[in-house]
Amino acid sequence: MNTPFNAATAAYSNASRLINQAAKPNTDLTALANPPGKGNNFAEILAQQVQGVVDAGKASDAMAVDMVNGKANIVDMVTALSETEMAIESMVTVRDRVISAYEEIMRMPI
Repeated sequence: MNTPFNAATAAYSNASRLINQAAKPNTDLTALANPPGKGNNFAEILAQQVQGVVDAGKASDAMAVDMVNGKANIVDMVTALSETEMAIESMVTVRDRVISAYEEIMRMPI
């Protein structure tokens, strides 16, 4: 039986798995969330967004290393760090809204 509770639980489980995978280097999160034969779903969209945050973090890390080595411009480094910060803040906002929606669903009478 596929009830909204089961769907919310599955989405939360997928999100948790994707976030845990994001902590591991060199992992493509979109491959984990997109099994063959299925269309776009919440987990796939979430995986793409988390992968974007991971990629932004890697880019800002590389820019910081280049800055230390004298190969990068400070304006470019600050811009990369700002983009990473905005991406992380956006993901935190999405996470908070998903948790809020889940809690609201759990409060609904059956």
